[in-house]
Amino acid sequence: MNPQKASKQIELEFQHRLIIVVFIPSLEGYYKDVLEVFKLGLDSAITTTNSYCAITVVNNASCNEVKEILDDKLTEGNIDSVIHHTKNIGKIDALIGAARASREPIITLADVDILFQFGWQNEVEAIFQNIENVASVSPIPCRNFKNYETSSTLSRVIFKRVNFSYESIPDNHDAHNKYLESFHWQLEEDKNAKWAVIQLGGQKAIVGSGHQILSMRRELFHSTVPKEPSLILVGNNSEFLYCDQPINYSGGMRLSTYNNFAFHMGNTVEEWMKEIQEENKLKAKNNTNKVSEFKLLNFKPRPINYQLYKLKKRIVHRLFNIIYGKG
Repeated sequence: MNPQKASKQIELEFQHRLIIVVFIPSLEGYYKDVLEVFKLGLDSAITTTNSYCAITVVNNASCNEVKEILDDKLTEGNIDSVIHHTKNIGKIDALIGAARASREPIITLADVDILFQFGWQNEVEAIFQNIENVASVSPIPCRNFKNYETSSTLSRVIFKRVNFSYESIPDNHDAHNKYLESFHWQLEEDKNAKWAVIQLGGQKAIVGSGHQILSMRRELFHSTVPKEPSLILVGNNSEFLYCDQPINYSGGMRLSTYNNFAFHMGNTVEEWMKEIQEENKLKAKNNTNKVSEFKLLNFKPRPINYQLYKLKKRIVHRLFNIIYGKG
């Protein structure tokens, strides 16, 4: 008899899984500097995650230089798993496939050009632990995303399930402008611009998020995320259909951390990015906080009534703007 058949049930070692998809087919043209971006982002992820978070990297048919880096990281024990694809199966299909194969209750999906800042994991997990009915959290708050697929969030505000207010958060100004600049969007001049903030007990969070990095409840990948593959290489509404809309469909809230804890780097490494990673290393070295398991609040995605969804969405946004204004 196979001796494994007599083994006890497998115990879940991790509570949080970070999944990064990388596609760098060559080191020329558009991709000539992306390898350095990927290396810095991956090193920042390794530096800033604790022992209850595992890292999976999906190699979506990248060049040999990427494969060698990932195999070395795996051998060194710095990442938990690597998935090598010989052909590019598309960003979303690579992410969702890895997510559905994961067993951890929180799964973070991240682009290849995300720079993690020390504390991101704790801040994200604190929101899941302390605020009921949270479906996703991003460590990059964006002031402009209050209305982006957030009707389920705004509904809970309208029905007083959480406290809501508009707050000035000057500490977010510089990081927010770095985010806007990475997409060549117009920068904000007003440090005291108002943010849409919810609060439950002592826990605060920002309403809405982008999708460059999203921590999502595992339940979503087996309920509101489409079952069929996207068959799209990148973009073309795939992130909306497989991440953004399923969060809103679930009835859970789409939130971000109150302060910024990650950065979108784009295609080039800049000096300030290296400085953040040096700060990460110093904080990780001096960190004496005990790592402990967390207990998540219950969350069950609601059944979807597609016929009523768009109507409810319009009504919720209109009611919210009538009651709370546009900030």
